[in-house]
Amino acid sequence: MVRPRRTMPVNQNPPAPDLAAVVANLQQQLLEQQQETNRLREQLAQINQRPQANEVPPQNVRVPPAVPPVPDVQPEEKVLCASFALKKDARHWWRTVQMRRDVTTMSWQDFVSEFRTMYFNREILAAQQDEFTSLRQGTMTVMEAINKFEQLARLCPELVPGETEKVRLMMKMFRSDIAKQVSAGDSPPTRVSDCISRAIRAEYWINRDKEERAQFFKAKKEEKAMGKQTQPRQNFEMNQKGQPRNFAQGSKQFGRNKRKENSSGQGQPRNYPQKKIARGNEGNSNSHPAILQRTAL
Repeated sequence: MVRPRRTMPVNQNPPAPDLAAVVANLQQQLLEQQQETNRLREQLAQINQRPQANEVPPQNVRVPPAVPPVPDVQPEEKVLCASFALKKDARHWWRTVQMRRDVTTMSWQDFVSEFRTMYFNREILAAQQDEFTSLRQGTMTVMEAINKFEQLARLCPELVPGETEKVRLMMKMFRSDIAKQVSAGDSPPTRVSDCISRAIRAEYWINRDKEERAQFFKAKKEEKAMGKQTQPRQNFEMNQKGQPRNFAQGSKQFGRNKRKENSSGQGQPRNYPQKKIARGNEGNSNSHPAILQRTAL
């Protein structure tokens, strides 16, 4: 019989590292990083320093070239530079100008005159001023209304000479529910940034309140509809006396109510028994009405 071999237990805990060696290694790495940082700082300082006339720049260091100053644009070149800056509708307008006149000899004053005649004439300026003064938020969000307000304010700078007037016109533009919350409190907004931030917060809480109310009424409507489905169906109608009549109970109930309505008999012919006269007795004395009445009884 073969006996099983005994295995020696394996040491699960490895030997502890030398702490002194680990600390020395970390110190060496930190020292190298510090030296590299100092070297990079020195190179950066040399690059930022401009060399003097009698000074030779150090080797292996690339000195960036000095940025040349932007030359002044000549008057005849202003028109060319401005035409390249035109976009969208203004680009199409410039093409029509090129078709009807020579733009190579156009002066800057002529260009400004053409541009203002197209986009800043008196009629257009008056229309923009009217639109700016009558601007209302309506169905727009706060940010959409503010963007429209700023766009018109840039075209009508004489209408907003200061920040106080701009805040006043902006408050006039907002809806009444938003303007009420913006101006609430002891300190109304005096700066444009404060007015805009208050309007955005007011719009958020107003929209949230509307959503909660809509969900509440929707739940009540669904609950009411479910309650109608569980109740028995009834068909009531008011009679002449103001009492409900239930037609769902059958024809007997309907007939009984109908007889009660006609019980007075006013304005209807009564059902009296007809007189019976025997043949051959028309001329007799027994044909008297009183006798006939007794005979019928």
